[in-house]
Amino acid sequence: MKTIVIVGGSKGIGNAVLLQNLENCRVVNISRTAPDIAHPNLIHFSADVLRDVLPEFENIDALVYCPGSISLKPILGLSLDDFRNDFEINVMGAVRAIQHYLPALKKGKNPSIVLFSSVAAKLGMPFHASISACKAAVEGLVKSLGAELAPLIRINAIAPTITETSLSASILRNDRMKENMIERHPLKNYLKPQEVARMAGYLISEDAASISGQVFAMDYGLVSFKI
Repeated sequence: MKTIVIVGGSKGIGNAVLLQNLENCRVVNISRTAPDIAHPNLIHFSADVLRDVLPEFENIDALVYCPGSISLKPILGLSLDDFRNDFEINVMGAVRAIQHYLPALKKGKNPSIVLFSSVAAKLGMPFHASISACKAAVEGLVKSLGAELAPLIRINAIAPTITETSLSASILRNDRMKENMIERHPLKNYLKPQEVARMAGYLISEDAASISGQVFAMDYGLVSFKI
């Protein structure tokens, strides 16, 4: 049975990835809070990926790093600590998890890593200075590690547009704001966590054996189209 380690699987996209894989995989979740589900294939470790000792495994087949942040402020409203905190969550946590689990991944079967970027790394949007800088760093990390870890370990990233999770609740807090967000996207929708989870599932599967070092936009046309 395939072993997947998910960092941040208790909520949002990470939880959707967890639920999608429970029936057919051994799923290890590492987060500060436990998922609201029990299953024979699920193991949970309560830990802060930035500070706590991470659990050890002999071998794992996939690592999915899901923690993220949305700090939407004008540049003069962002402190250096805001930038540091976002960078810690989005980049340094991913680096720490990858460094820790690289030996176990090397012993896995067709091992792979999935990280998360954002449309904000490609599309200039006001008030996104901190998050766009962090996610651009994630994309650079994917490109570099894709080359460094080839041919043994694949690594890719998903760059979603706004996704209906607790992290985006303030942006989608009423029907009017949801309708405005739908209209903003050329394909007239925004993402649900399950959609992103399906892409993550594909990228860690053997069907994606030829794919590494790539960043996949899931944006309902936001970056690519002007209609």
